[in-house]
Amino acid sequence: MAELTVGAGFVRGLLDFAVRRGADRAALAADAGLDPDILADEDARLPFRAYVDLMRAAKALTGDPALALRYGQDVDVSDISIVGLIGQASANALEAFVQLNRYVPLIVETENEGGGDRFRMAMDARGLWIVDARLHADDFPELTESAFAHIVCSPRRHGHALPVKAVHLTHPDPGYGDVYEEVFGCPATFGADRNAFLIDPSWPQAPVQHLPRYAFDVLSDHAESLLASLASSATVRGVVEKHLAEMLHTGEASVDAVAARMALSRQTLYRKLKAEGVTFEQVLDQLREKLALRYLKGRRVSVNETAYLVGFSDPAAFSRAFKRWTGMSPRDARSLD
Repeated sequence: MAELTVGAGFVRGLLDFAVRRGADRAALAADAGLDPDILADEDARLPFRAYVDLMRAAKALTGDPALALRYGQDVDVSDISIVGLIGQASANALEAFVQLNRYVPLIVETENEGGGDRFRMAMDARGLWIVDARLHADDFPELTESAFAHIVCSPRRHGHALPVKAVHLTHPDPGYGDVYEEVFGCPATFGADRNAFLIDPSWPQAPVQHLPRYAFDVLSDHAESLLASLASSATVRGVVEKHLAEMLHTGEASVDAVAARMALSRQTLYRKLKAEGVTFEQVLDQLREKLALRYLKGRRVSVNETAYLVGFSDPAAFSRAFKRWTGMSPRDARSLD
């Protein structure tokens, strides 16, 4: 299975939030091994482990063990992902819930029970439970904390209270139950048999729409294209590209290095790529072109810095390669509107 990923917007949102809570930005990015240039692209993907490292570093640097809960409480999903905007353009809570399940991999990919939706509804005599079906949730309970807080607190910002009657968590008591009660308005039960919160059964019919219906269609079209791109990353080529993107600036982006990361021999990697109709050299060359165009278009880095970021130690060699890719010089490309 390909490595799970998170959207750059979700990672950047946590980074910015931790800085507002007192963490030093440079120290936090360094501790988590984050490349600020990748975070500049809202739709870029990062390994899930990078988000885990960031969360743990942020908790340490802010001194706040409940930071994940605070992140979900204080930061609206619409500020960090297109998924939140689609929710705001939904007609009612049920439609927003359906769209959340469809597009939540754009925020963060997870392995879910039975391979189905991450979030599920379950009725019992007490009311309607919203269940997080993520597998191995106790390995990183912070994701459950922020997810539940995002879902509950986002509607409140728009005048739609979501009263929570109970919160059940499978992980042990983390020692800040008072923050749970502050965020959800009720005590939390730890060591439960599932991760879920209880709400009124009438919630699915609650009106939501804060954006024009036209926006729903436009945003959904873009989200579908992002989902398709994410699905393609499950290919061997997609996995190779993710590893290369992390390694290019080190100058060590070789087939041997990538094969080692994937626990494959060089020959096996070549064979798997050939089965998908590409060579390693083509994947590397095309990724460099794509990233170079992104950096130059953003005008946040110089031509020489771009050469370094895409793995060229010699700016002249980068210029020749760029001319071969696009028919123009890097400086000409950077000056385009």
